[in-house]
Amino acid sequence: MVRFPTLMSVLEVVLVFVPALLAVAYVTVAERKTMASMQRRLGPNAVGYYGLLQAFADALKLILKENIAPNQANLALFFLGPVITLVFSLLGYGVIPYGPGLAIGDLNLGILYLLAVSSLSTYGILLAGWSANSKYAFLGSLRSTAQLISYELVLSSAILLVVFITGSLNLTVNIESQRAVWFILPLLPIFIIFFIGSVAETNRAPFDLAEAESELVSGFMTEHAAVVFVFFFLAEYGSIVLMCILTSALFIGGYLVIGSSIIDLSLYLSDSNFIINYIINSPTIEGLLYGVSLGIKSSIMIFVFIWTRASFPRIRFDQLMSFCWTVLLPVLFAIIILIPAILYNFILFPINISLL
Repeated sequence: MVRFPTLMSVLEVVLVFVPALLAVAYVTVAERKTMASMQRRLGPNAVGYYGLLQAFADALKLILKENIAPNQANLALFFLGPVITLVFSLLGYGVIPYGPGLAIGDLNLGILYLLAVSSLSTYGILLAGWSANSKYAFLGSLRSTAQLISYELVLSSAILLVVFITGSLNLTVNIESQRAVWFILPLLPIFIIFFIGSVAETNRAPFDLAEAESELVSGFMTEHAAVVFVFFFLAEYGSIVLMCILTSALFIGGYLVIGSSIIDLSLYLSDSNFIINYIINSPTIEGLLYGVSLGIKSSIMIFVFIWTRASFPRIRFDQLMSFCWTVLLPVLFAIIILIPAILYNFILFPINISLL
C-alpha cells in the first residue's frame, strides 16, 4: 500500500520531466534552424530527417568526450555547480499547470516557489565559476550573479502587478482569471518589461554578458567540458522553456483556448450535435486541447526569444546594469503605485486582497 503512491509520484515526475528534456533538445534544433533561415544558410540538415536528430548527436558527442578539470580547481564544487544549476532549473516545472488540476504540485504559493528556485540556480553558476580557478570563469560568474539578482527584481515586480489583479500566487488561479481577457491586453507594457527581464534572466543575447565570447571565452563555463557542460546547456535551455511557459501562463491565458473554456468552444462548434459535443467535452480531448494551447503559446514565445537573439547586438555590461536600475525599475515602481490606485478607485481589487 505504501509503494503504490510512491510509484505514482515517480511516474508523475517522469511524465513531466522527460517531455521537458525532449522539448529542451528540440528547442536547440529549432534555434539553429531558425537562425540559419534568418541568416540565409541551411543549418543542421544531415543528422536525421531535416536535421531533427542533431540535438541527440551533439549530446552523444559531449557525453563521450573526456571529462577534464583544472589542476587547482575545487573538484567537489566544480562538478556540483552544474548539477545545482540543472536541478533548480528543472524544479520549476513541478508547479506548471498544463490544464485545470494538471500539475505535479498545484501550490497556493506556486509563483513564489518559481521565484525561489530560479534564484537558487544562481548559486550553481557562482560555485562553478569560483571553483574553476580561472579568471575568465570567475569574472563570468560574477557578471552572471549581478545580472540575475538585478533582473530578478524586474521579474518579481512585474509578477506583483499580475498578482494585484488576480489576488493569488497560484498559477492556476492566474490562468483562470484570464477567461474574460488575456492580461497581455491591459498589461502590455508590463508584458514587454517582463519579456526583457526573462531574456536577461536566462542569459540570452543581447544580454548574454556572462558568457561573452569576445571578452570571456565562454564565461563561467570556460573550464567545463563533456557531461558537466551538458548540465549547463540543459539548464540554460530548460530555463528558457520554463520562462516561456510562465509568460504564457501569466499574460497569454496559459492553457485556455482563445480565452474561453473548452465547453464554451464546444457549444460554438456544435450546439445541437450530441456526438460532437460528447467527443469535444470528453476529458481526453479537453486535456489534449489544453496542452496544445499551452504548447502553441509557449512555442511562439520561444520563437520570439530566438528572433531577439538573431536581431540585436550584444550590449556592454554597464549598459545592461544601468538599463535595469535607471530605466526598468523606476518605470515598474511607478506602475506598481498606479495600478493599485486604479483598482482601488474603481473598486476592482480581488476579494482576498481587499479584505486584508
